[in-house]
Amino acid sequence: MNLLDMALQVIIWAVEIVAVVLPLALAVAYTTYAERRIIGWMQVRQGCNRVGPWGLFQPLADGLKMFMKETIIPARSNKFLFVAAPVLSLMPAFLAYAVVPFGETSLFGHELHVMAIADLNVGILYVMAISSLAIYGILMAGWASNSKYALIGAIRATSQMISYEIAMGFSIVCVLILAGSLSLTDIVHAQAGGILHWYFIPLFPMFIVYFISGAAETNRSPFDLPEGEAELVAGFFVEYSGMWFAVFALAEYAAMILIALMTSILFMGGWNPPFEFLSFIPGTVWLLMKTSFFIFVFIWFRATFPRYRYDQLMRLGWKVFLPLAMGWVAVIGIFTYTPVLSDFIGFWQPWR
Repeated sequence: MNLLDMALQVIIWAVEIVAVVLPLALAVAYTTYAERRIIGWMQVRQGCNRVGPWGLFQPLADGLKMFMKETIIPARSNKFLFVAAPVLSLMPAFLAYAVVPFGETSLFGHELHVMAIADLNVGILYVMAISSLAIYGILMAGWASNSKYALIGAIRATSQMISYEIAMGFSIVCVLILAGSLSLTDIVHAQAGGILHWYFIPLFPMFIVYFISGAAETNRSPFDLPEGEAELVAGFFVEYSGMWFAVFALAEYAAMILIALMTSILFMGGWNPPFEFLSFIPGTVWLLMKTSFFIFVFIWFRATFPRYRYDQLMRLGWKVFLPLAMGWVAVIGIFTYTPVLSDFIGFWQPWR
């Protein structure tokens, strides 16, 4: 590869990164707007409606306000780690999108190309590995703040992620057994053919376990124990202000969108339409509609359910989700790799 080809490849990579990061940043900003409006509607009030028409400029006003606020660093904190923690929390949330396929497009009407920065054949493994690094930023923020409230919040977040990541991993193993691949693109292709081929039907318990575990992984209500206002003020980022506070919020919403996107890809057919006669609608539109629905469910959870007690949170993860996920892996493995059972149960054939 000569110098010109290398420069062209770098330009292509830069364009692809901007094409993913810029819409993602706008999606994160306007997810906060959607959350405030939807919760306002659910609580029979207006929500934000002052800045711009229907309040559409409210996320921009919030970002400007955070940018202009003073950043206060506690005198006895570890200043380097205090500043590095929000960045370390945000980077994995954005890096995970590098392998997420947003659909397929044809080049000059011929070969289909996956709309992803990098279409890895171990994409699901990359997403799990990168997204799990976000806990280091939270733990670092809690320790570096030199505050007992921040430290307790960070310890809660760490134990919560460990508790629910295992069940989430086992639920993904069930998908891998049926699809026979670690590639996110192959998983979507394995669900082609309509809604009866989507994995949420044979893996319905794992679909529920994955989505609820995702809410716990991202510290969303009703699993927001690391940020419990009643006992921890604001949890692990209690000492943060200004843009550093906003970075933690961006990381949380980016992770929430990632969980909604991965749920759509793993269990809901990705960019495949529910019925073949609807295939004229672009696949990316289908994927975004499914993702938007799951984001709405996240918001619905926040407006509906009270916060769990910590012992209830741990019991759900270790005594309910983990045994259920392990048992379902065994069931899926037996019925998938035992030909007699697989052939005997006729409804299993669409997912073979």
